[in-house]
Amino acid sequence: MRIIFFGTPDFAVPTLRALQESSEKVVTAVTQPDRAKGRGHKLSQPPVKEYALSKGIPVLQPSTIRSSEFFNTLCALRPDMIVVVAYGRVIPPQILSLPLQGCINVHASLLPKYRGAAPIQWAIVQGETETGVTTMLMDEGLDTGDILLVEKTEIPVEDNALTLGTRLSEKGARLLIETIRGIESGTVKPTPQSGEPTYAPIIKKDDGRIDWSLSAPEIFNLVRGMCPWPGAFSDLRGERITIIKTMVIDHAAEGVPGRITIAGNEMHVTTGRGVLSILEVKPEGKKIMTGAAFAHGRHLKEGMAFEHQ
Repeated sequence: MRIIFFGTPDFAVPTLRALQESSEKVVTAVTQPDRAKGRGHKLSQPPVKEYALSKGIPVLQPSTIRSSEFFNTLCALRPDMIVVVAYGRVIPPQILSLPLQGCINVHASLLPKYRGAAPIQWAIVQGETETGVTTMLMDEGLDTGDILLVEKTEIPVEDNALTLGTRLSEKGARLLIETIRGIESGTVKPTPQSGEPTYAPIIKKDDGRIDWSLSAPEIFNLVRGMCPWPGAFSDLRGERITIIKTMVIDHAAEGVPGRITIAGNEMHVTTGRGVLSILEVKPEGKKIMTGAAFAHGRHLKEGMAFEHQ
């Protein structure tokens, strides 16, 4: 089967690898243009491009996928199927209707829950204990297409968006190959989505800002869901502090939200309901350090508080 692959970030690479190692033929990989990153603003290649080039897979990086020129390029490749994994742009109808076997999307949620750009992050922020990956026959809606296959997985409290995303990317790769085999054999049939949909919009920098009036478990989940980007953060005496890891040590205590206490070698913060132990932080321009080392280095005293809005 001739396949065109659309994908951009690290999450998409395991699926491209699985396709490349299978009996299918990946005729090209379509990915986002190179972007300037870091203080030096050097151009950085998307992970999908790096992998594709290392395996001799041709790469396309169109500035727009809605031009007739790009569509004609895809037509000339005569794809049997298009596979889309975290590409980052809405696929237009004319491309959706191009391949004989349709466009298959690997989505990191149990659809129709968490349709949208950031299902992994929002599932954790919302305190979900289960998620999964879904292969879907794409239509013109936002992750509204018929479901092909689903695989579930638990979300343990130790997970953050990075660890869960890594695990789901591997599961999604295996599920995509299983889906293709099922389509070829006729054992996998599209099934309409059922249930109440929820949405997972693209993550913005300010989504990581901590509202200390939330409960300790809610902030605990925010920290996990926003790791590694944009990071859950708060300001302390004019300094931006990213909270990397926390632990809920009290679910019911009430007090001034954001207030810091020092308990032995631990740094605790009161929330709207409950108390968090701050295990790891990252001050601006500094390396990750323990909450205790941060408190000692900044000479924090009882009664100081993170800014609360």
